[in-house]
Amino acid sequence: MPTPYTKPAIKIVYYDDIAQKLPSLAGKTIAITGTTSGTGNIAAQTLANKGARLILLNRASQRSTESLQALKSKYSTAEFIPVDCDLQSFASVRKAAIEVAAICTDGLNVLCNNAGVMALKDEATADGFDVQMQTNHLSHFLLTKLLMPYLEIAAEKNGEARIVNHSSVARFGKNLQAKYLEKKGGNLGGDGSRMMPFPGGRWVRYQQTKLANAAFTASLHEKLHANNSKIKALVAHPGLATTNLQQTTVGDGGMGSWFTGLFMKSGQSQEDGAIGIIKCMADPDAKSGDFIGPGAGRMAMKGPVVTFALEDFYNNIETRELLWSKSCEAIAEDFVI
Repeated sequence: MPTPYTKPAIKIVYYDDIAQKLPSLAGKTIAITGTTSGTGNIAAQTLANKGARLILLNRASQRSTESLQALKSKYSTAEFIPVDCDLQSFASVRKAAIEVAAICTDGLNVLCNNAGVMALKDEATADGFDVQMQTNHLSHFLLTKLLMPYLEIAAEKNGEARIVNHSSVARFGKNLQAKYLEKKGGNLGGDGSRMMPFPGGRWVRYQQTKLANAAFTASLHEKLHANNSKIKALVAHPGLATTNLQQTTVGDGGMGSWFTGLFMKSGQSQEDGAIGIIKCMADPDAKSGDFIGPGAGRMAMKGPVVTFALEDFYNNIETRELLWSKSCEAIAEDFVI
């Protein structure tokens, strides 16, 4: 049994000023995956405080119920709509999309594909895919495809809508490889937990998912732009933010508790880590194709957020086409924009 990891207390540096300057979001409907804790929870609080209607897509659990009650208690005048959505099940995603569609007949202003897992065991979902890739990318690809008509409605009514993906500094490493997007869960490198300099299987699979998040954004941006769409595709990264992600990984054996505690002391608060997705969703100046986070390189662990361009190592024809074709194959549907 792994030794429990205690999240270090990190001072909030940048969040309060950014949150205060955001415009009103009254009248906007925003759907976010993974809001029970971490950056997703901070984002939900921030946008609710600005008047948005929030659709919260989470796996049914006691934590989800308690998180919803805490949000309702803190923001009593805000509208929170919970929708059960297990990203490790395509069937659950399809069911959730039907519920969201019924809520959003007047359009969906923002879909934020935020939820994620990190460095978990080499296991397959019931659908046969790597548990990390299906949670972090493939189910979000399916959810985006199913909700695209409602984003289009909002874009036509309001002049824009947004798809926001959440990547990581972990996107650097191997180029995107087809096998990680295929039904090969449980047979993709084993449970090695070494982070560097030669990452074990857990971390290689995680890197591929975060690279997929960025490549998905690049693919969406290219396709939407080519079709003169008013929908924006943006991506963020949180730097090294102290969230429950590390606790889950330690519990699964992907990180040692002592090392994690020491390592995370050099990171930033979850509030500061959430600024990237918050700006992607709510900053009126954010443009399609923007990447927002605390710096552009692999060492961009903390600091004030900056906006930079999508990077060439995934924003190229070969990677975009690989990402799109293998993702369509995985969900057994074409995704035509």
